[in-house]
Amino acid sequence: MAGLNKVTVEDLNVKGKKVLVRVDFNVPLKDGVITNDNRIQAALPTINKLVENGAKVVLCSHLGKPKNGPEEKFSLKPAADRLAELVSAKVTFANDDTVVGENAKAAVAAMNDGEIVVLQNTRFRGAEETKNGEAFAKELADLVDGQVFVMDAFGSAHRAHASTAGVTKFVKETAVGYLMQKEIQYLGNAVEVPERPFVAILGGAKVADKLNVISNLLEKCDTLIIGGGMAYTFLKAQGGSIGTSLVDDEKIDY
Repeated sequence: MAGLNKVTVEDLNVKGKKVLVRVDFNVPLKDGVITNDNRIQAALPTINKLVENGAKVVLCSHLGKPKNGPEEKFSLKPAADRLAELVSAKVTFANDDTVVGENAKAAVAAMNDGEIVVLQNTRFRGAEETKNGEAFAKELADLVDGQVFVMDAFGSAHRAHASTAGVTKFVKETAVGYLMQKEIQYLGNAVEVPERPFVAILGGAKVADKLNVISNLLEKCDTLIIGGGMAYTFLKAQGGSIGTSLVDDEKIDY
């Protein structure tokens, strides 16, 4: 693919293969009901492509920030149910607190080509997921016999978690999905050959995470707008009063 320099779903031959796809199903829920399904809709082109090409599609995602291990309110079941309404393929939800437990193994073993299994919230594994635990990453890969991994969770691509980065060490083939492909191309073009005036808006809570991005953008942007929680760190650095708002005191001098 010109300008992308990445293997995409278009490049894969997946017929009869098990494919683990990291999607971003971190949808907003209220009382167990999805209030906005945009993230599920955004994953459909990649999922449908793999289904049409005869893959056995295993989806994994995080949802929210469960603090104490598995919690019902952070279950991915509502997302799996919504996906089942949006695709023509059979969708099975594997409800395992360990994500890769007996339900998941049985569901994957029973799959036919062109079917989908949705795993439970990867963050039910706590630090094993967020600290990129090798054992959990291998368990995820083992579910698909180490065959294929497709990354299509753009919103989680900056985090080196077991389900986004660690798993790649244990599979034969890796690729990006359509959503990742679109975002990479869009961002690449926007930053490399921008239309002027070029304005960037940055949000987020932690300034430390964004310093490199800010430094890079300052050289390319005409205007940089900073919002979100990290705006308070800048306001305080300018001598403003921020009350009890979020602040990164370690970066004030910077």
